[in-house]
Amino acid sequence: MQVTETNRDGLKRSYTITVTAAELDEKVDAKLADARPNIELKGFRKGKVPFALLKKQFGKSVLGDVMQESIDAAMRDHFAASGDRPAAQPDVQMVAENWKEGDDLTVSMTYEALPEVPEVDFSTLSLERLVAKAEDSAVDEALENLAKAAQSFEDRDEGAAAEDGDQLVIDFVGRIDGTPFDGGTAEDYPLVLGSGSFIPGFEPQLVGAKAGEEKDVTVNFPEDYGASHLAGKEAVFAVTVKSVRAPKAAAIDDTLASQYGAADLETFKGQIRERIEAEYAGAARAVLKRKLLDALDGMVEFELPASMTAAEASQIAHQLWHEENPEVHGHDHPEIPVQPDHERLAARRVKLGLFLAEIGRKADIQVTEAEFSNAVIAEARKYPGQERAFVEFMQKNPQAQQQLRAPVFEDKVVDHILSLATVAERTVSKDELQAAVDALEDDPDAAETEADKG
Repeated sequence: MQVTETNRDGLKRSYTITVTAAELDEKVDAKLADARPNIELKGFRKGKVPFALLKKQFGKSVLGDVMQESIDAAMRDHFAASGDRPAAQPDVQMVAENWKEGDDLTVSMTYEALPEVPEVDFSTLSLERLVAKAEDSAVDEALENLAKAAQSFEDRDEGAAAEDGDQLVIDFVGRIDGTPFDGGTAEDYPLVLGSGSFIPGFEPQLVGAKAGEEKDVTVNFPEDYGASHLAGKEAVFAVTVKSVRAPKAAAIDDTLASQYGAADLETFKGQIRERIEAEYAGAARAVLKRKLLDALDGMVEFELPASMTAAEASQIAHQLWHEENPEVHGHDHPEIPVQPDHERLAARRVKLGLFLAEIGRKADIQVTEAEFSNAVIAEARKYPGQERAFVEFMQKNPQAQQQLRAPVFEDKVVDHILSLATVAERTVSKDELQAAVDALEDDPDAAETEADKG
């Protein structure tokens, strides 16, 4: 077996791998000899089939396996000896178009090697972590919102007109072309005006209604309505308003606290403060991470695999096009050209991704099963009612598992780097922290660099 370099240009590598016919034949014979004790053919006892007949019967099928195994072994030996790590699966092609049994096997192997990543002394990095404390006003605002969420309703004075935000208890019968339709009838239905829970245009027509009033409400079902037999059709609802109730926020006291699982109001306030400050800390970390990545981007330079940056630029262009054309959900659209800005963002994204991956590899940073499980649970919560299906999907999909492990790994690498850098804390107000977060969102790199997504 012989491996010969045919091209070396930057990160691009090309080789030919040759396995002689004699080597192939020897490996085929060895495989058949190993299998012979367990093979029986008509007219021969198990393990007694003549070798020549065995080779005639099974030689060609075994040869295919031997060819693949030989090339795979040559590639493994090459990468072990050269130290190269391919940026993507190498392209392997047969050299001879009319290869036949008895010929030497020669294939070409082409790939881009991952670059050497320069060493960085992270102790030279000086960064700033913003720290924001939850002010009493923020806690009070959160309490008020929670009290509104726990609101009740009480009857308005007799004859009072319904206002936006009021709850009406109604009976209704919906008809299309004068005929009631399935799902269009209800009794004692509690409808909060302005909640958007009914068909668009329904709730505004009940503003000003009074208890005891009967009213026809005419609406058009949306063209994209889930029930196709109703989509786009006009419906008239005969509505009877049985009561008009005004919202009443829950009192901010120990009873409210107990509704949210806290022992008393002071304990509840403490929990709210912790939750707010945890949100501030998450935002501050995103700002710190961006500053770190910006610093690293300016500190390191190395050659990037052209195939990786091209693929990344194409993906960025595609993503941005769909953001600008949200009505297009599939991929049945014209080819999207890659612009210089896409290429610039792709280069940053690939560079930082490769750099962090190499730092993590050298520091032997691993994602534990517990960390991965926590990530799966957190992601599953984004799909209410489908959590079990999501977990089962993850269990069966190695590629999806890798996509979920990647940001966990990256965050651990970022923490590793920060532990070696000098990080000073600066106390800021909520508004100052928000301004720093807004600045990230205004940065075009923010949405397009995987390492920046934090």
